[in-house]
Amino acid sequence: MVASLPEEQTSFVGRRADLARLDQALTEHRLVTLTGVGGVGKSRLALRSARRVSTATASGRGTAADVWWVELSPLMGDRLLVSRIAGAVGLADHTLRMPVEALCAWLADREGLLVLDSCEHVVSSCREVVTEVLAAAPGVRVLATSRRRLGVRGERVLAVAPLRLAAADADSGDAAGDSDALDLFTARAVESAPGAYAAAVDWTAAAARICARLDGVPLALELAAAQLRRHSVEEVAEQLRYRRASLRSASGASVVPARHRALRTTIGWSHELSTPLARLLWARMSVLRGACDAATVQKVCAGGPLTEDGVGAALVELAEQSVITWRSGHWTMLDTVREYGREWLRKLGEERYAVDRHAAYFLALARGADAAWLSREQPAWYGRVSLAHADLCAALDHLLVNAPERALELAGCVGFYWSCCGHLHEARDYLERGLLEHADAGPVRTKALWALGVVLLLQGEQEAAAQVARECEQASAHDVVPEGRLAAAYLAGLTYLMSGRPLVALHKAERAIARTPAGVVARSPSGMRCHLVRVFALTALGALGDAEELAVEMRGVCEEMGESWTRSYLDYQLALIALSQDRALDAARHARAMLAGKRRLGDRFGIALGLDLLAAACAAQGQSERAAFMFGAGHAFWRTVGHPQRGTPELAPVREQAERTARAALGAESYALARQRGAQDIESSLEAALREG
Repeated sequence: MVASLPEEQTSFVGRRADLARLDQALTEHRLVTLTGVGGVGKSRLALRSARRVSTATASGRGTAADVWWVELSPLMGDRLLVSRIAGAVGLADHTLRMPVEALCAWLADREGLLVLDSCEHVVSSCREVVTEVLAAAPGVRVLATSRRRLGVRGERVLAVAPLRLAAADADSGDAAGDSDALDLFTARAVESAPGAYAAAVDWTAAAARICARLDGVPLALELAAAQLRRHSVEEVAEQLRYRRASLRSASGASVVPARHRALRTTIGWSHELSTPLARLLWARMSVLRGACDAATVQKVCAGGPLTEDGVGAALVELAEQSVITWRSGHWTMLDTVREYGREWLRKLGEERYAVDRHAAYFLALARGADAAWLSREQPAWYGRVSLAHADLCAALDHLLVNAPERALELAGCVGFYWSCCGHLHEARDYLERGLLEHADAGPVRTKALWALGVVLLLQGEQEAAAQVARECEQASAHDVVPEGRLAAAYLAGLTYLMSGRPLVALHKAERAIARTPAGVVARSPSGMRCHLVRVFALTALGALGDAEELAVEMRGVCEEMGESWTRSYLDYQLALIALSQDRALDAARHARAMLAGKRRLGDRFGIALGLDLLAAACAAQGQSERAAFMFGAGHAFWRTVGHPQRGTPELAPVREQAERTARAALGAESYALARQRGAQDIESSLEAALREG
């Protein structure tokens, strides 16, 4: 299985010897690090090698193995390093274990290639994590790219050199022999400016001079090729001769290595040739950590002479110069180019302004996600919050120092999204830090306490969650708006449900609803969740008719709104009720509906619950092999959240009985084989679960 390998936007040129050397190193060593200056092609070489590994696996030419790609450049420090790796390998840990411990346990019995791209700014932490992973997971190999070695015992370091130049004096115009650099420059020229290539009088000689003056550094060659939209190849060659000479005299050839000068020359030239507004956009975009759409760039970077309409034109200009690239529907900027932009942002005296604007935008995004919870946009907001994860963390880090109340508000708005998407450790960390930094009572603190309580429950800390629930109730008593009181009641009700006290949970939810105007409850996310607590509590108390009636009613409300999260848990309860009433077909239908909703949201905890319910429904219908298959898939999903099978107290006996029934019908060996098939490829198993029959 390949986990989100980036797309290759352009053709791969040359590097045959480097690829062969890397392939050989990966067969002989468990850790290989590609080192070299920025822009020399380390990431591209690693990506091509990873694709070769995945292709060999898929075609049966290699052993079954996963390939995981982890892009580390969005990280501003090492706090989120393990979390980012865990997300890439499919682990959304809900446990209280140290993150690196959970990661090692998850990888321990796996075989695969873990690619850590752009380690240079977190080398020390990467060294520690890689050491732990290699010791715990004998089937895992690591390929790292970095401007310097990691320093791990047994590491094989391969220095990535610039592309090979022609074996001749390029400045003489007499280029001879093979040249990977010339091939790359020509390929990019044909892609970006085919007219310039066709019109050149003596392409090879001029292009060879460019390659030599840029020392074969791939990123420098690509930036130079982009200038052919404005200049002839001869003009580009002459400009580079002049600029290299100027940079050498200004900085000193002995101080700045040639390949650094080459890249600095082309980046600086691209910057100089950009219009003032494009240069301003380049500088301001350097504060964005992850991939982003045009709307985000507009909101974060517009201001002063750069209007929102002007941002669109400047984006096109930067894209034409290969300063930014379009990948999978979003704009991205390479580290080396971003660093240059950040330097100019400081020179302009705009760094604090840009960082403040960035934080304000992502706070507004979090508010928008929170406000749109009860809507058809809920799954789309899950996607936006997930995509913006690195930038939301950057905004939180900035606000915790400079505006703690706004940091706490942001953490409270995204805390529930992060809880459902598997970012429990980050959610807890930011919520706890925010609550320490901002202790003033009010709706912001109430929401943060509620979000923290949910995180603690999902991590299995029931006593700590109950304590936070009490704090949340006390804080909400002073709130003017009713949302906080409803949120506190939901959290308290949930803690009582999970501790086996459904009657108290029912009382908490019903009292909060009774004290709030009906119209307010109907428009309140926490009001909807309080109704959900009522359904759960009635089911646990055995009032199945009342529970089903309320669940059907609330499910209809959710369908009308287009809301997915609450509706999926109502389907969960309806499936449990149907199983209790020997209506296995209805139970299977509701379980599949729950699975569909949870898949839309990417909620692996909910998917695991839904698969267990579907397995129980299959067992009740006599579909023992299918039940075993679903239990295997469910077990695999439970592993992705780091927990053994969990759920509400009433689920456990249903699950245990279903497993006994299926095992008895199939026999222990056949049951184990069917369960193993379900656990092999969880995405395919989920697809099978969603198909009826």
